[in-house]
Amino acid sequence: MKTFPMFLQMAGRHVVIVGGGEQAAQKARLMLKTEARLVLVAPELDAELQALVAEGRAEQVSALSVEVFRGAALVFVATGCVGLDYAAHALAKEAGAMVNVVDRPALCDATTPSIVDRDPVVVAISTEGTAPVLARQIRARIETMLEPSLGELAALAGRLRGQVSRQIPQRARRFFWDWVFNAAPRQAMARGAGREALRLVKERLNGAGAGSVQGAIALVGAGPGAADLLTLRALRLLQEADIIYYDRLVDPAVLELARRDAERVFVGKDVGANSWPQDRINTVIVAAARQGKRVVRLKSGDPGVFGRVTEELEVARAAGIAVEIVPGVTAASAAAASLGRGLTERGQTDRLLLATASCKPGDPEPDWAGMLQPGTTLAVYMGVQKAAAIVARMQAAGAPMQIEAEIVASASTAQERIIRCPLAELPEALQRAGITNPAVIFLRWPKGLSGKALAVAAA
Repeated sequence: MKTFPMFLQMAGRHVVIVGGGEQAAQKARLMLKTEARLVLVAPELDAELQALVAEGRAEQVSALSVEVFRGAALVFVATGCVGLDYAAHALAKEAGAMVNVVDRPALCDATTPSIVDRDPVVVAISTEGTAPVLARQIRARIETMLEPSLGELAALAGRLRGQVSRQIPQRARRFFWDWVFNAAPRQAMARGAGREALRLVKERLNGAGAGSVQGAIALVGAGPGAADLLTLRALRLLQEADIIYYDRLVDPAVLELARRDAERVFVGKDVGANSWPQDRINTVIVAAARQGKRVVRLKSGDPGVFGRVTEELEVARAAGIAVEIVPGVTAASAAAASLGRGLTERGQTDRLLLATASCKPGDPEPDWAGMLQPGTTLAVYMGVQKAAAIVARMQAAGAPMQIEAEIVASASTAQERIIRCPLAELPEALQRAGITNPAVIFLRWPKGLSGKALAVAAA
């Protein structure tokens, strides 16, 4: 190890930044996260740095001298000029300062790490200047592991540390803090419920509910298939979960991102089977949470789009269990991206309808013809088996049969397939291509195009 990592106290100290351009501004942005006072050394400053001076967040010194560097906690030299960089470095060293010269490793006493900031939790990553791209990649991984609100929980723990020392015997404190950072308080803070986290901690301190154990449920969107389309919050919850209940369409690569010792339970409904009815799913996820487990109910796509999320929300709330929804990329968004186009187009399709052909048994068929109107993009989920009925209803209602249908099956996965055909030929085209669900069928009726115009365009 050629360098030694260390965190410096910056409150009440000053940092000198030599330079008035973008490189100097980058260092200023970084140091503004601390409580240090900034001194900018340059005859002219760019607009961003001028604003800092005008707001009183920094002071400007026009000329270099040894005195400007005396007592500085750190010096950054970022002029972009070789001669000026060397001159500033020499003066700063004469004053006894610790110096970092941008893009000149030989002149650096200190290097700037990649930082994950969850103040007061701070993680610094360094490759000693050998591989800055790798440092950024490591930082990105850590960013996904640490929820944005983690710093708030750490700050709360700091404020309560004295009270904990007074009220909890020393031998029990480790278990108390383990509960704070691994159980209900952290889960509450992660979903933005800071007041609930504070209440839980204070109740435990005052002895209320000391013997109770309560888990939580997260209804998480796994996205359309590709594991790298997961949200950061979904990834964090997978890595914290004790037990994961997942659907048939969740890609195995997504489950590989979960904590290694997390229990995985398949609760999907295979075609022609119904081994996991919704009531049973409701029962098991609530039972697991009551055992104190962190439960992830992993659903393909977005749980709020045809994901039966309402039923699971209601049963969790009725049981008094904390529950949150984590949105995912819905299949229509991924399918449109695969087609290389947006779901809407200004001036052409300013209305977007998402509909499912997989309705509750006994419910009437959707009004397919009423959904498809000029200026509309209609995205039909799970519509392959009912394609003939959909086309027949639209034809009977006078919808233009020349409208192009675009079908994306297994969007974003290695099995993805795309076909296109006129609406009139949709059932036959699906059959010829051997397309099965999961698939999204897009029908677009641009503004200003009548059935006649479409027929002329098709000819």
